[in-house]
Amino acid sequence: MSSRERILGRVRRALADVPADEVPYEEAVPRDYLREHGRRTTGETVELLAENLVDYRAIVHRCDAEELPLLVMRLLAERGSQEVLVPPGLPPEWLSAADPVRIHDRTAVTAQRLDRVDSVVTGCAVAIAETGTIVLDGSPDQGRRRISLVPDHHICVVRVPDQVVSSVPQALERLDPTRPLTWISGPSATSDIELDRVEGVHGPRTLEVILLG
Repeated sequence: MSSRERILGRVRRALADVPADEVPYEEAVPRDYLREHGRRTTGETVELLAENLVDYRAIVHRCDAEELPLLVMRLLAERGSQEVLVPPGLPPEWLSAADPVRIHDRTAVTAQRLDRVDSVVTGCAVAIAETGTIVLDGSPDQGRRRISLVPDHHICVVRVPDQVVSSVPQALERLDPTRPLTWISGPSATSDIELDRVEGVHGPRTLEVILLG
């Protein structure tokens, strides 16, 4: 008898006197948790998102559609970005005022090549105010997961208020669980046992979020 068979045998014996539960999992697990914490207006929800993004050390900007191309151009210029990674469905007007070389994500583009790109500009699927989290789902304006993880500088555009929700449960209702979801709460960061914070280990060192109103 193998170790696996012995372990499974012990599990079966331990469960021998447990009655069969025919209640579906979806009904057996209570779903009575709060869907959001407190009542907020749309404006208050957006303000909470901005506050929590800043608390996570993201840099928050606000603009309207007319101002967006000039803002993106300025942010790229301040970084000295010579190349910018572009998802296939990014609205062209977002980069209409910027002049860096555009690198389009293709299967042939290696991670090493992506690592040499200065910045990436994406949209998002949803933004969660209570947690200061941006969620990407691989839609055309966001591209594949790797393009938001390899470059050191990420500019993410959030359409306000359409893409802003208060809570995680509300965000989950909007998301397709079969898509490649990337949950971003501030720049990539980690700490060692002495709590020395290091940014940029698992993703962009700098996250700039544009709240597009």
